[in-house]
Order: sequence, then C-alpha cells, then structure tokens
Amino acid sequence: MIANQGYAAYNKNKIMTASPGELTLMLYEGAIKFCNIAIVAVEQGNVQKAHENIVKVENIIEEFRATLNHKYPVAEDFENVYVYIYDRLVEANIKKDKEILEEVLTHLRTMRDTWKEVMQRAKE
Repeated sequence: MIANQGYAAYNKNKIMTASPGELTLMLYEGAIKFCNIAIVAVEQGNVQKAHENIVKVENIIEEFRATLNHKYPVAEDFENVYVYIYDRLVEANIKKDKEILEEVLTHLRTMRDTWKEVMQRAKE
C-alpha cells in the first residue's frame, strides 16, 4: 500500500513538472497502452473492459482535438486525423473489432514516434 502511494506521488509529480511536449508524449503513451488493453480484452471476450479502454483512448483523442491551435494551417490536418481515429474507435467499440483497434494502434504509434522525433529535434 505504501509503495503504491509512493508511486502515485511520483507519477503526479512527473505530470505536474512535465513540459507541454512531454505531456503530449504521455498522452500518446497512454492512448497506446489503453488501445493494447482493449485489444487483449476483445481477444478475451471481455466486452466491458474493451469498452472502458476504448473510451479512454477516445477521451485522449478528444483532448488532442480540443487543444489544437487553429491559427496554424497544419491544425486542420491534425483535426482530420483525430476525427478519423475517433470515428474508427467508435466503430471498433460498437463491433468490438480487433482489426480496427490494431489499425488505430498503428496510427497512434506513428504519431507518438513522430512526436518523439519533433521533441528530439527541438532539443538540438
């Protein structure tokens, strides 16, 4: 129990001290994690667990959409990608479709990896 409290405090501190770029990376990592959990839940026939984790990914995608800065033209491209991914998640949730979730997972990993590269280049 005490170890869990220490871990929770560490995680909270990590989030509170993270830069906006690091927070974005954490959100991508979370979306990937929840998507993986949903895939396993679908494979196991655990409809409730699949639903709960797909909704978590949907919420992260909605957060990305809500924080887009539309004064930059590229925001429209990101908006379109996020809408597509969100729509696919809704479809995957309705059908409990593993293949759609794997497609979403591929997109999320690509976006996460690109974001990591952007952060690395910004440091240089």
